[in-house]
Amino acid sequence: MRRFVKLHENDNVAVAVIDLAAGTELEGITVKEPIERGHKVALTLIEANEDVRKDDFVIGHATAAIEPGAHVHKHNVSTNFDGLSAKFEPQAQEKFDLLMDREIRVYHRKNWEIGIRNELWIVPTVGHVNKMAQRIKDQFLKEVPKLEVDGIHVFEHPHGCFQVGEDLESTRKILQNIVLHPNTGGVLVVGLGTESNSIEAFKATLGDYDEKRIFFMDAQEHTDEVKTGVKLLNDIHNVMKNDYRSTSLLRNLKVGVKYGDFDGVTAITASPLLSYLSDYLVRSGGTVALTEVQQMVEANKELLRRIESEDVFQKVVGLANDFKIPSHYISHKQGITTVEEKSLGYLKKLGKSSIVDAISYGGRLNKSGLNVLESPSNDLIAATALGAAGCHMVLHTTSHGTPFGAFVPTVKIATNSELAKKKPNWVDYNAEEFLMTTKEEAIQNFINYICDVASGKWVKNEYEGYREIAIWKRGITL
Repeated sequence: MRRFVKLHENDNVAVAVIDLAAGTELEGITVKEPIERGHKVALTLIEANEDVRKDDFVIGHATAAIEPGAHVHKHNVSTNFDGLSAKFEPQAQEKFDLLMDREIRVYHRKNWEIGIRNELWIVPTVGHVNKMAQRIKDQFLKEVPKLEVDGIHVFEHPHGCFQVGEDLESTRKILQNIVLHPNTGGVLVVGLGTESNSIEAFKATLGDYDEKRIFFMDAQEHTDEVKTGVKLLNDIHNVMKNDYRSTSLLRNLKVGVKYGDFDGVTAITASPLLSYLSDYLVRSGGTVALTEVQQMVEANKELLRRIESEDVFQKVVGLANDFKIPSHYISHKQGITTVEEKSLGYLKKLGKSSIVDAISYGGRLNKSGLNVLESPSNDLIAATALGAAGCHMVLHTTSHGTPFGAFVPTVKIATNSELAKKKPNWVDYNAEEFLMTTKEEAIQNFINYICDVASGKWVKNEYEGYREIAIWKRGITL
């Protein structure tokens, strides 16, 4: 196994793959002090005030001369970040040829969209009916002779009652986007009858929908609401059970990307793997969305250089500035030294493609290519937002592990082998494969895996039944 990784030929630091003891020889340099896994070691003499380069990005400057083999970290490096630029300065964008597309097996929907699952969903408009919706599901499963779809799920939430303004609008948008998601073949929308997120308003603003597959029920209007709900589910199920998978292309896939955490090991395993996947999908004509714009602010010049137009630039700046408190948390213990290094790590997952759109929370993906989506860093809220934007699956990197899953397949990517071995019931993919084989083989294996998931291979949150939604609440509830 490799002992260190130099991410780019222009770098003056490398990242330790294993704990390095003082005296270790590394291709012409001698490690001068113990360096923990994920931390950086100087490859050359770095003069005072000279830029420190990692992955061909400037992550700060040396505050004193750093000898080859020395530990490069917060004691001898400081940030260059001086705020987010508000001026659009167009850069020449790298052009990529389209790649030959890959085939996947999916469900074709009425509106020409594809779904990678054919599930029956129950969506409450208000928290009051959560448990009633579960009773409807349970009774339906008792009565149906054989479930002939990929599953049936209720997406509980505590919202929809006495909400006003932006919060009410966000709740409604997220739930409507879930109802219209192509991973479901049919939905029963269940309301109470007196909530602020009423069925009447929900239907009026839902837009075009398939009336044979999406039904609505106000519980207060029915003497036996469970019996009525079961009948409606049976009607939807009878339509859905005739659905089948057929051939489509990778270009029709929409993939969401979410960081669970970022540390020095993530930078050399999951980040490059997702970077190559992002570029591959975009070059195939597909769509990639990344959340947490606020986490990328300190990448500043590199972030803004990647934006393809002034209109999108203004959107990105607007979304970043919406977060009044920037995210300056840094995993110093795990090898991250400056805010730039952290933000560039987030940005790395985007690959080299240009950002074609920036989408506000609750919005939907409208452009193929690379998109950024407004969301807080909360795992459940961000994953729900990605799914609601239209992503067929969410890729979630993690160095510590997490069991959660959104309402779409949520692929947990371990940044290290220790986690993958410790939590096999949580982890779907071990990104450290990137260090154990050739780059080309690791990338091809990962792309094959994503195609398998799109074609029906279940991920761990689906096997375990971990499916949840969470909605961003920013205002008051009356």
